[in-house]
Amino acid sequence: MKLFVYGTLRSEQPAHGLLRGAKLVARVRTEPQFTLVDTMAGYPAMIEGGTTSIVGEIYELDEAALGELDRYEEAPEFFQRVTRRIAGHDVWVYLLPERQAVGQPPIASGDWCKRTP
Repeated sequence: MKLFVYGTLRSEQPAHGLLRGAKLVARVRTEPQFTLVDTMAGYPAMIEGGTTSIVGEIYELDEAALGELDRYEEAPEFFQRVTRRIAGHDVWVYLLPERQAVGQPPIASGDWCKRTP
């Protein structure tokens, strides 16, 4: 199964080690149909709806690894893991419900790694 990551799980980010054993499939940018916000807690959140193209990576991983990531992402209590079509791939992605992102500053570039403090 494939997972799209856009924040702290990306390569060279602090939680990337949780993807140990996962195979990088592609570095991609989504269609401009999302919003990326800075939660101000050291990680971003992707929200469905919007006009931003989000930068991220797609990884191939097994079900056990996905279960570990669910715990890390606090899914389904906080983030929702859903399937979407991104850059020609059917992937899992962790989205934050819009109501939980109220007041969070958007990251206009769509790239967590290039955000400005």
